[in-house]
Parts: sequence; structure tokens; C-alpha cells
Amino acid sequence: EVVSYLFEHLTPALPEVEFGAHLHVRADAASEMIAAAYSAGCRRFDSAIKGFGGCPMAKDDLTGNMPTEKMLEWFRNNNVPTGLDSDHFKMAFDFSSNVFKV
Repeated sequence: EVVSYLFEHLTPALPEVEFGAHLHVRADAASEMIAAAYSAGCRRFDSAIKGFGGCPMAKDDLTGNMPTEKMLEWFRNNNVPTGLDSDHFKMAFDFSSNVFKV
């Protein structure tokens, strides 16, 4: 509700500003958050491969960033073109396992 409300009200009120979504989510709520922002007019999104990053001081499930792969899955399932080269993304995603050890 908050995501929809913000984009539905801020975007028309400030048309000269390009708003974007930087979301912290639980894995089970990713699609809902992307859909809320996109449906309310957001067309710029921040994300991070595997959701890495975020605020390590948060004491809840929202410590990580929106996973890029979840976002791309939502865009693909909803026929939203991204212009992203899926082969290059897969290479970056696979390489991230060498960078981010869990």
C-alpha cells in the first residue's frame, strides 16, 4: 500500500522529477512490491544481484536489497521489456558466486 501510494501521488505532483524504486524486501514479497511500484507508474528500479548489500544494522528481514533476478523474473512474466542482455546477466549472476561467499 505504501509503495503504491507514494508513486501514485508523487509522480503526478512532481512531473519534472524521475522517481525510482529502491526496495528492501523479503523474498516472498518481491513480486508484490515490484508490481505495486510498476502499476503506480514507476519505471526506474534499483536492485542488486542476489540482493546483496543493504543495511546490516536492520534487525528484521529487510536487511538486503531487491534481488535483480527476482525483478527480471517479474518483468519477464509480465512482458515488460528491460533491454537487458539475458546472457550477460547470467554471466554476471554466475560470477557473483565467486565474489559473494555465503
